[in-house]
Amino acid sequence: MRKGKRVRTIKIPQSRISSLSFRTDGSSHLSVGTSGGDLIFYDLDRRSRIHVLKNIHRESYGGVTKATFLNGQPIIVTSGGDNSLKEFVFDPSLSQGNGDVVVQPPRHLRSRGGHSQPPSCIAFADSQSHFMLSASKDRSLWGFSLRKDAQSQEMSQRLHKREDGGRVGGSTIKSKFSEIVALAIENARIGEWENVVTAHKDEKFARTWDMRNKRVGRWTFDTTDGGFAKSVAISQCGNFGFVGSSNGAITIYNMQSGILRKKYKLHKRAVTGISLDGMNRKMVSCGLDGIVGFYDFNKSTLLGKLQLDAPITSMVYHRSSDLFALALDDLSIVVVDAVTQRIVRQLWGHSNRITAFDFSPEGRWIVSASLDSTIRTWDLPTGGCIDGIIVDNVATNIKFSPNGDLLATAHVTGNGICIWTNRAQFKAVSTRTIDESEFARMTLPNASVKGNDSMLSGALESDGTKEQNDIDFTTYASLEQIDKDLLTLSIGPRSKMNTLLHLDVIRQRSKPKEAPKKSEKLPFFLQLSGEKIGDDASGREGIAHEGPEEIHRKNQEAQQNLDAEEQMNKFKATGRLGFESHFTKQLREDTESGNYSQLLATLINLSPAAVDLEIRSLNSFEPFDEIVWFIDALTQGLKSSKNLELYETFMSLLFKAHGDVIHANNKNQDIAGALQNWENAHEKCDRLDDLVKFCMGVVDFVTTA
Repeated sequence: MRKGKRVRTIKIPQSRISSLSFRTDGSSHLSVGTSGGDLIFYDLDRRSRIHVLKNIHRESYGGVTKATFLNGQPIIVTSGGDNSLKEFVFDPSLSQGNGDVVVQPPRHLRSRGGHSQPPSCIAFADSQSHFMLSASKDRSLWGFSLRKDAQSQEMSQRLHKREDGGRVGGSTIKSKFSEIVALAIENARIGEWENVVTAHKDEKFARTWDMRNKRVGRWTFDTTDGGFAKSVAISQCGNFGFVGSSNGAITIYNMQSGILRKKYKLHKRAVTGISLDGMNRKMVSCGLDGIVGFYDFNKSTLLGKLQLDAPITSMVYHRSSDLFALALDDLSIVVVDAVTQRIVRQLWGHSNRITAFDFSPEGRWIVSASLDSTIRTWDLPTGGCIDGIIVDNVATNIKFSPNGDLLATAHVTGNGICIWTNRAQFKAVSTRTIDESEFARMTLPNASVKGNDSMLSGALESDGTKEQNDIDFTTYASLEQIDKDLLTLSIGPRSKMNTLLHLDVIRQRSKPKEAPKKSEKLPFFLQLSGEKIGDDASGREGIAHEGPEEIHRKNQEAQQNLDAEEQMNKFKATGRLGFESHFTKQLREDTESGNYSQLLATLINLSPAAVDLEIRSLNSFEPFDEIVWFIDALTQGLKSSKNLELYETFMSLLFKAHGDVIHANNKNQDIAGALQNWENAHEKCDRLDDLVKFCMGVVDFVTTA
């Protein structure tokens, strides 16, 4: 570099050089990476090639894209288009003396890798949301750890030996298995025998895998009718494996022994979904012929079938609720109850083919993805779409974690699996139905500016501000009235109405049967009377002495005051206008204004005893103004269709207290007019009563006919 002179030329025929790196820890070595996947090491002092690492990165993906020695360390890091990162280390030389130093070959130190093509099938491998199984178009099956990258591992495709010692696929594996198109896993028998079943593209059998040993299993499950394996499933107990054929047959094998147990033939076209309930009693299958079959698994009999209008492309079964969802070619998602064998929900909204969907663990939501680039969340109780996002990269797979805290998606482009946090785990979310115009456009985690954050940061606001569409769900205020045309009862406790109706009975029961008797025992603290109890000391301390006669006189005066006050309480409380109470004053003022809303609100909030006192205290002498005003107030409240049963109760109390006066003066024009208005306000109630009685009569006739 100082003299601008070429020292040496290294030629590597039939290879394109993609990377160069010098070793900086004292040895004059040069590494050359090629597009063929080889890594060549040269010793510049001895002008010779010392080592070659063959095929460390696959040639079909561009070989070695970058190889770099770490600064001051005998470690070289390589990366390739096959989505893998590898480290190789040079151990110290074992040569002694001044002779030629023998450089040991680089040793594989560690590596990190993943799929070199987009995933085709994904599934959570355990109930703690730790491992994920992922199959890709690069014909590999990986077990990824969501907690520590070092625990991720590719499943070995090295076949087991035969009983005679020979290997099933020959002595060496020439190529990997074909692409996986269906995947099922159950952990009930993990470690005892195989617990994963996969269906491969253009293969007439399904393969088993052992998740504990991270390798392919011993058995292959044939379709028996010459068709390709299109769908697979495993029972919850882990004993039975199911394989659906492209010709319509369903075969059931024992996972432990690999022996064929049952065979069903219902569908005319490919079977796209199979599942078994948690008790191994009912089996469900669906196919491209639009038929959903229900089977008794123990008796091996057909319970019935359901014919849908369009071919069924996929099925997801939720075992705890016995619901299963079907994706149809008419762009709808149909939810069927396995017990009643009927459709309970049909979800419309996607404008292109549905690629994947999954139930939330509690069975309340369905999250679906489609070729229209949307990911939608459906609320099953309401049947509406409560959330939706638009992504630039179409999602091909969706899986909810068993804990419900994460959502995993795989996409058309990109070799990774995107992990989303479920915000409903940390705060309340809205369940209102939203329109497609409200969908937000989002970037994937590996393309966003703040991607690869912690799992909590996506759920909680970092700056303490709330989004515009966030709703406070901590408090809920009941609606006073849903609609003015509907009859509304009060939202107060039902016991209040019962207390008002039976207040006289309650008082009768609460009366004491006999007067309280004075205790014969002396009290613990005695009154000051006599020298023996301390009158002398009280006198010395300046306390005036009261004799027994004076104390008795004071007690009598206090008792008389209490009796007088109790006698006065039977009448109305004293106010600004003589004996007019607050209730009577409000009744008079509202009558002058013609609006009784404040009076009715006060009446509803009073306690049962206070309501009874106010109604009994109404003026029942001519010209009966207060009684007429009170009936008009209840009539106005009845016309508002609110607190229906309370107004009826207040009227009942009025008749109990003043029924004799009203009956004796029913010819009075004011009282007769008020009662007629009260009767006319019952037209809506009478119509509802007639409808209820009519429906009850029809139901009784139908049930007894």
